[in-house]
Amino acid sequence: MDLAARDCRTPRILSPMSVIASNIISRSLPFAFSFRCLSTNVVQRINEQRHQAVSGGGEKKVASQHKKGKLTARERLQLLLDHNSFREHDMFVVHNCTDFGMDSPSNKIPGDGVVTGQGKINGRNVFVFSQDFTVFGGSLSHAHARKICKVMDQAMLVGVPLIGLNDSGGARIQEGIESLAGYAEIFQRNVLASGVIPQLSVLMGPCAGGAVYSPAITDFTFMVKDTSHVFVTGPEVVKTVTKEAVTMEELGGARTHTVISGVAHEAFDNDVVALSKIREFFDFLPLNNRESAPIRVNDDNWDRQIPSLNNVVPEDSTKPYNMLDIVNAVVDEGNFYEIMAAYAKNIIVGFGRMNGRTVGVIANQPLVAAGCLDINASVKGARFVRFCDAFNIPILTFVDVPGFLPGTNQEHGGIIRHGAKLLFAYAESTVPKITIITRKAYGGAYIVMASKHFRGDVNYAWPTAEVAVMGAKGAVAIVCRGDPDLAAREVEYVEKFSNPFSAAQRGYVDDIILPSTTRKRVCEDLDTLATKRQSNPWKKHANIPL
Repeated sequence: MDLAARDCRTPRILSPMSVIASNIISRSLPFAFSFRCLSTNVVQRINEQRHQAVSGGGEKKVASQHKKGKLTARERLQLLLDHNSFREHDMFVVHNCTDFGMDSPSNKIPGDGVVTGQGKINGRNVFVFSQDFTVFGGSLSHAHARKICKVMDQAMLVGVPLIGLNDSGGARIQEGIESLAGYAEIFQRNVLASGVIPQLSVLMGPCAGGAVYSPAITDFTFMVKDTSHVFVTGPEVVKTVTKEAVTMEELGGARTHTVISGVAHEAFDNDVVALSKIREFFDFLPLNNRESAPIRVNDDNWDRQIPSLNNVVPEDSTKPYNMLDIVNAVVDEGNFYEIMAAYAKNIIVGFGRMNGRTVGVIANQPLVAAGCLDINASVKGARFVRFCDAFNIPILTFVDVPGFLPGTNQEHGGIIRHGAKLLFAYAESTVPKITIITRKAYGGAYIVMASKHFRGDVNYAWPTAEVAVMGAKGAVAIVCRGDPDLAAREVEYVEKFSNPFSAAQRGYVDDIILPSTTRKRVCEDLDTLATKRQSNPWKKHANIPL
């Protein structure tokens, strides 16, 4: 199927790389004029320069890129953007470096290793840059950086998201401090754009040294398995300094950063899958911090009852269950886009829709560490809550948390400081907040997980909810120490505290609802809260416990 024939909303079809490449060349050339007033030499030069820019580093380097399982910069943009929507900027830009033979005509390749411009994804505007590894290894020169900075400035000016497709060997060494200055200019713009427009980074090749910090600042960072590697210093430097032998994959591969470090939010099998998933992900986001996310029409009834939820929580409160069963059942058409699924699995974050509206979902996962909050889960949750709050996305929280994970590793690692990040994020947020307590809500973790005390708009409890300072066994062991009939005291504690009534009687939950009515309730509440306006006291910025 020819890419030109498909509708931009239909699923992407895997096309041979050679077909994609030929389509790009044919659509970009020739650059023909029929005006007699133009010199033939000028037209010919324009055509030659355009052809050189589109060809990148040449056939051999393109073939090498394909052999590694990677698409070229332009092929990636063709898959990411709607058909014929890309408008390129600065195609003829070249670097100004004269050292180390860089002033040779063969080293003056138009575009200078990055393709920049604007386009559309499912009809909505986006600014993009795509680094071209076939040209100087995608290394960043000052001219290269200026091209990226220009589209960043334009994205901020008109209020649309920025997506960067990173595939670069790092700073262009021949330029010295000029390339470092270029990185600094990009970082400055990343910071100024943070919370104003969504910024997405897709790492599709190497990303080392100073290059790593721009993706780290952006809102979401995605990787491609086996072909993208991210590290501050490479394996050779590590071996020289620390005597540690490590491979590129072990040091900075997709598994490392999606499972262990949490630097990346998700990893995809290949370039084609990655770009298709980014298109899907993009649809959940607003264009900027002054607009709402798009409302998508669907056939899922907003008032749909979900009888299966009445039995999803086990009677035995020590038995686990999969919180994703609840999330998938509640959101529109079961379409939940989970973020960081492989990292800090004891907490779930991601995007879904309720009656067409984007919502950010955050939920404890009883299947992993009983849903306890630990350092990684707290940081993961806090960053997600802050993104949703920055971009006017309502937050839907499902709570089943027995507390913070105990132990010296957590205490020495700073669980108090990191746990406070999640507390801070919820307390600071002003978007609509709806909370469902499905089972346990104990101690400080109850407070942190979007409790009523943090300006929760609507807080519900299921009949299976247990809102208390701690679990019955631990509480009785402390309160009734020395009592000969601890079993009876435990039953008494459960009847009095391990249920939703105590919280409901004090107004800390607004209602105790049947699980099957959850979707209907949330959709109704989101309609009511659509006009919510809340603000925090004026300040330059808050001082979150980093």
